[in-house]
Amino acid sequence: MNRREFLFALPAAALLGRQAIAGALVPTGKKGVMLMNRIGPSASALFIANADGTGERQFLQTSSFDYHASWAPDGRSVLFTSERNGDGQSDIFRCRPDGTGIQPWVTGASVDDAAVLSPDGTRLAFVSTRDGYLANVWVLNLKTGRMLNLTGGKSTQGDLNGPHGFFRPSWSPDGKWLAFSSDRNTPWRGHDQGRGWEHTQELSIYVIRADGEGFRRVASKPEYCLGSPKWSPDGRRIVFYEITTEGTWGAHRPEWIGRVESQIVSIDVATGERVEHTTGPGFKLFPQFLSTQEIGYHIKGGPEEGLAYTSGRPAVKRALRSPNWSPDGTTVIYEKVIFTARPQNKVLYSWDKDWDYRHTDVFPILSRDGTLAITEKQLGNSSIVIMNPDGSNRRVVFDVEGKGLDPELVRKGLAGAFQPAWSPDGQWIAFGIGTWFQERRHGKATLMRVRRDGTFWEPLTDGTAHSGFPSYSADGKQIVFRVWGEDQKGLRILNLEDRSIRVLTNEYDNLPGWSPDGRRIVFTRKVDAVNFDIFTIRPDGTDLRQLTTHGANDGHAVWTADGRIMWSSGRYGFRDEAALYDNTFQPYGQIFIMNADGSGKRIITDSLWEDSMPLYLPTRAP
Repeated sequence: MNRREFLFALPAAALLGRQAIAGALVPTGKKGVMLMNRIGPSASALFIANADGTGERQFLQTSSFDYHASWAPDGRSVLFTSERNGDGQSDIFRCRPDGTGIQPWVTGASVDDAAVLSPDGTRLAFVSTRDGYLANVWVLNLKTGRMLNLTGGKSTQGDLNGPHGFFRPSWSPDGKWLAFSSDRNTPWRGHDQGRGWEHTQELSIYVIRADGEGFRRVASKPEYCLGSPKWSPDGRRIVFYEITTEGTWGAHRPEWIGRVESQIVSIDVATGERVEHTTGPGFKLFPQFLSTQEIGYHIKGGPEEGLAYTSGRPAVKRALRSPNWSPDGTTVIYEKVIFTARPQNKVLYSWDKDWDYRHTDVFPILSRDGTLAITEKQLGNSSIVIMNPDGSNRRVVFDVEGKGLDPELVRKGLAGAFQPAWSPDGQWIAFGIGTWFQERRHGKATLMRVRRDGTFWEPLTDGTAHSGFPSYSADGKQIVFRVWGEDQKGLRILNLEDRSIRVLTNEYDNLPGWSPDGRRIVFTRKVDAVNFDIFTIRPDGTDLRQLTTHGANDGHAVWTADGRIMWSSGRYGFRDEAALYDNTFQPYGQIFIMNADGSGKRIITDSLWEDSMPLYLPTRAP
């Protein structure tokens, strides 16, 4: 399995420096650059083929990160989502069946996706995070331009402290109803039967009239996820895929995808009568009635990956995503995605007009003299690398090659030198080296430091406790880090002068960061079986404060140079059905910022993808 398939979403270390010069990276009038990491495809192109797989060709003449296409009911146009307005900014476009005549239909800073045209061609249903950052089904009247948030009312939203997304709308043949999936009124839960950090998803199928009336659930199954509904040609049945809730985690993990199983099921809308159209292994998605007797669907991953049909016609083995068949069933359009790592400093869409967003490899941190350090994980072998913020003068200061790590775990991103932390004088970089994530149960990690020029390195802990994720105190005399093991956990503070270690916390705490003024330490704490929150504490262990209380995970907090806190959160929920993602961990994760006391919380990314590890590079000292 390719190393780049194991992309992990953990946060940047705290910005210790008070001077961060973004230099030539920043256009005139901007406050600076925000570096961030994104886990998602780096490219996507639409293809079209005959239903039997023959005649495949690229669909659009001017392709630019395009996906999630759907045919108009009359077959005269195609709708699709595109990020041609910026990497991470999803908008809706329309084109002719030959791929020409591309026109923007719904654009803006929010997620706009999964568009479907009504049978009479006058209304467009789509999923959007506009007006509140929650994924809702909206309807646009193409004649008047009026937009209606179809699922935004009190009768549909359910408990806003839990998952509350609405996904994948589908018009009934008479244009009176829309079907969609939703995780409303379900609990937040972790994978691995509730023990994991990342969320799974339980979806049910709902219908609602196009005017927002008549909302009701038509299909549900406890501990299962029912998704991507489509109507039968006569409007009597709705077909969908059905997978266990736990399976929605494996559905977007490369190590599990070939072993996940789902079935294609339909129900009678009036009576609820249920029919299972498939059996046996295989991860089956995107069902669509091609006639009242035949359903086409997608097999994701495994040896049979491609297109399949309930009629028994020959399958099409091909790596593809999100197929959508033409109204007459003779043609299918789909996307092919690429997951090669984005280069350092690739321009991303900026949701904040004052900052230019750029991509970075993981755990970025800036020294006080303006040198950037990262763990070069997506573009390398998880070694410690330093460079100028614009990417020039790149140097490897600690290479994990030959340091006793399992090469296979390094290749998968499960071992390496993680989270560099600059000393205030810029002469040392602390980090953890060892095995990480689920592999920590079977391996060790040691706190280390290396000279800036790479000429000398030394261990700071003896390896008996799994130690990592360091952060220097403002005076450079201490390092806070986390330990994990059977008999100890929490945060520890190392005195660099006498090498003594004292206990700061004994809870399930991680990812500590010392504030720039040295007065507080921010960290992530597991507060119950499925939830994590952001806390701060004084370095002497007093004045513990909880800054987040949402039921979704909040974590990976880092300081800005001016003493605010940036972090990742799932509080606005999934933006699409979890099972449809690939090679990701927390696809609901977006970046937020707040004041040091927890006030002033606001979101600063709004994409379909997993965004994390922020680092501000201001143009001048704050």
